[in-house]
Amino acid sequence: MIKFNSSPEPTIGVEIELQLVDIKNLNLNNISKKVLTEVKKEFSDNIKCELIESMVEINTNICSNVEEAEKDIKKTLNHLGDILINYETELNCTSLHPFAIGKNQIITDNLRYKRIMKDLQMVGKRFISQGLHVHIGINDSENAIKVNNALRIYLPLLLALTSSSPFFEGEDTGLHSYRTKLFEALPLAGMPDYLINWNHFENLTKQLEGAGIISSVKDLWWDVRPHPGFGTVEVRVCDIPITFKEIIAIVALIQALVVTLIKTEPHPDTHIQILQSNKWQAARYGLEGVFVDPKNFQKLTIRKAIENLYLLVEPAMSSLGSKKYYNVLEEILNNYTGSTKQRDLYNKSKSFENVLKTLKDQFYQ
Repeated sequence: MIKFNSSPEPTIGVEIELQLVDIKNLNLNNISKKVLTEVKKEFSDNIKCELIESMVEINTNICSNVEEAEKDIKKTLNHLGDILINYETELNCTSLHPFAIGKNQIITDNLRYKRIMKDLQMVGKRFISQGLHVHIGINDSENAIKVNNALRIYLPLLLALTSSSPFFEGEDTGLHSYRTKLFEALPLAGMPDYLINWNHFENLTKQLEGAGIISSVKDLWWDVRPHPGFGTVEVRVCDIPITFKEIIAIVALIQALVVTLIKTEPHPDTHIQILQSNKWQAARYGLEGVFVDPKNFQKLTIRKAIENLYLLVEPAMSSLGSKKYYNVLEEILNNYTGSTKQRDLYNKSKSFENVLKTLKDQFYQ
């Protein structure tokens, strides 16, 4: 039996995977092992190693609201920034470094990561991407399954809003989120199937563990998944928005969406081909993509579908006290996402270094 540690309130936990960038050449810098030795004890649970040594992950504590999460993230970023000064290194918050080469990265000395990389081979060597993961507390296991199923419909919209990975190893991929396609090359990654109930999820997990396909729930790299230990549903589809205020606004949107979906009727099973098509449109075209409504097969622009999403969650944002982040969400929709911003910067300067410097300067604007 897998126990779901229920959360009575829609608590928030945020994980952000960050690139360590050398100030001199703006390439990825394999120094996480050194950096982690300087993390103060009070931040030991908030700053951790990741798959490669040019990357770290920051985690919030359990937060009761978006404002608390905002303060938590900023406090950790400030501490990490203070450490990085000693190594002439800065953080970059896009989901792919624009010109770093995968084979030049060093795998972190961690048994789980070593096992994963031994299995992944070339696929793993190209996997130098970063994402934003958002946990929202759920009050019981059956609601976790209901919300997990319903969220699948909205994942492409969250991806489109956060897309920030158009470049890979010095090339324009033509996509707004190439990270998405790198991630989908991993086993058990991508859009999850419909789950009938908690017992279905339990049985599936036990069968996968028994067959040696996974070691634990952590190996289910789905775009959204129930997290029994934390008592949350974890949204994992997002690229990392390029500004701090956008990151926080997306967290607010996800919390409001989960709260909204808990109160709605369960969504019927949606054909996986529709969901995957919508996700492809978001990864390829960003906000300019096409969205097919899985309920009635009506064809919309992704922008229009996001407008509908904003209307859907507006009451929840008001009740949660997070309506002040609504303007930032509208700015993203009416202007551009990180992928478009990076392309614009590169097309003007023909310099990836200029792109990275500008993003750094504008992160807290």
